[in-house]
Amino acid sequence: MPNIKIFSGSSHPDLSQKIADRLGLELGKVVTKKFSNQETCVEIGESVRGEDVYIVQSGCGEINDNLMELLIMINACKIASASRVTAVIPCFPYARQDKKDKVGSRAPISAKLVANMLSVSGADHIITMDLHASQIQGFFDIPVDNLYAEPAVLKWIQENIPEWKNCIIVSPDAGGAKRVTSIADRLNVDFALIHKERKKANEVDRMVLVGDVTNRVAILVDDMADTCGTICHAADKLISAGATKVFAILTHGIFSGPAISRINNACFEAVVVTNTIPQEEKMKHCSKIQVIDISMILAEAIRRTHNGESVSYLFSHVPL
Repeated sequence: MPNIKIFSGSSHPDLSQKIADRLGLELGKVVTKKFSNQETCVEIGESVRGEDVYIVQSGCGEINDNLMELLIMINACKIASASRVTAVIPCFPYARQDKKDKVGSRAPISAKLVANMLSVSGADHIITMDLHASQIQGFFDIPVDNLYAEPAVLKWIQENIPEWKNCIIVSPDAGGAKRVTSIADRLNVDFALIHKERKKANEVDRMVLVGDVTNRVAILVDDMADTCGTICHAADKLISAGATKVFAILTHGIFSGPAISRINNACFEAVVVTNTIPQEEKMKHCSKIQVIDISMILAEAIRRTHNGESVSYLFSHVPL
């Protein structure tokens, strides 16, 4: 493809390489380093004048450093006369801070701040996947393509769970009801949800199951799991309610703090995540983690965007 350049940030070079390979392109030359005072320095190692530039950087690992690196890379390309700069952010940082959670709260809406920072740095377009809250698209005044892992999840279920026709799709919280009903409808199976009450962040007080999982394979579906307290409690709840097996399928496997030990001690057959976040290190410590590669979805979105085509095909299909 002419007039296109793909650069990788340092958060997920493996995914960037897979995207570039899928498109038959070489990753652009970029040198990232830190000064002794920990300021980030980025040097773009080739001309981007008049080019359609895509910068792949996920919101994971050292999130603040990686976000700053992305902003600097966007700005470096923009002031080097790139014709368009697209930030490909598989896992959007600060997406959980998308609203004031209490009336009269002085909490920030950090997702809006990140949107402003990306726009001011010079981004012309954003490609991301499974935003924690879809209203984040409205925080931008530039185009945002929010892709879905759902087609890849459906494919994984049909190929890897022999009893999938007798399964039940379960949301670990009421907020994910729309997501699980969509998957359940497309598989033509039932769904259930778990209502959870939190006293404070990352700590669940109690759970109530709404739906019948007796003698069925339960598949927990969520957009992300951080410390995994919720999904591990949910798995225990499903087994105690009569489910024969429990799988968890998550788009963004953050797995911080005690997450890995909780998964190892929980009753999951498998915890399936996409590679929007690198999982190699975590898989060394947890044999239950399996990965769905979504690089072909992001690569196809880049190809279609570059060629001026619609990406809506990707909302219901996995590229071959």
